[in-house]
Amino acid sequence: MELENRNAIVTGGSVGLGAAMAVALAEAGANVALNFRKHDTEAREVIAEVEKLGRKGLVVQADVSSFDDAQKMVDQVVKEFGGLDILVCNAGINWDGVIWKMTEEQWDRVIEVNLKGYFNYVRAAAPIFKEQGHGKIVNITSINGLRGKFGQTNYSASKGGIIALTKSLAKELGRSSVNVNAVAPGMIATDMMLQIPEKFLNIAKEETVFGRLGEPKDVANAVVFLCTEKAKHITGEVIKVDGGQYI
Repeated sequence: MELENRNAIVTGGSVGLGAAMAVALAEAGANVALNFRKHDTEAREVIAEVEKLGRKGLVVQADVSSFDDAQKMVDQVVKEFGGLDILVCNAGINWDGVIWKMTEEQWDRVIEVNLKGYFNYVRAAAPIFKEQGHGKIVNITSINGLRGKFGQTNYSASKGGIIALTKSLAKELGRSSVNVNAVAPGMIATDMMLQIPEKFLNIAKEETVFGRLGEPKDVANAVVFLCTEKAKHITGEVIKVDGGQYI
């Protein structure tokens, strides 16, 4: 097991991509903690899968947009697991609208969750990683943070900010042997994505070179790789998992 005895946090790990990442990390040997805000039942189901694999699991009710909640969760994980080695920042929302109709609330809430939420957790974890001289941070962004998206100025701005955050963190934490990378999915076939109109799914499929949507496991595999020592000389990178959708 490449991540045997490693301790991981996955934010937004109760559903979709986060759930796939949590299970994949456990399959690789890691103990996994995840937070939930609304999806209590789903979070506990994911942790049940983690524990079936023989790993420690922990569910914490925490709002990623709360600085205090993030610090409390990190402290709890360190207490329960005995340390922290991996942080996967994944929790995010979208609240779409064209810029001439977007409200201040739409803008603020997406930035607060998607960007400030990442800051909250890396701020809590960074001193631990710096002191122990190792750690892995993987930030989930989006190809729309690289290319922009009509009707998603707030979401695209937040995801672009995550990319800049990743590169800055890689420079600040590199001397402490902390790897900081980002994964940028394209359209992935999660339950939530499959609920959007079929015509939009078909557009996304046509944008890829494979003519298909990605699976949650495709993203989870990239995250696990970046958390292993196979990726020890990779930092500050943005790895697209999009089937060529960006190009």
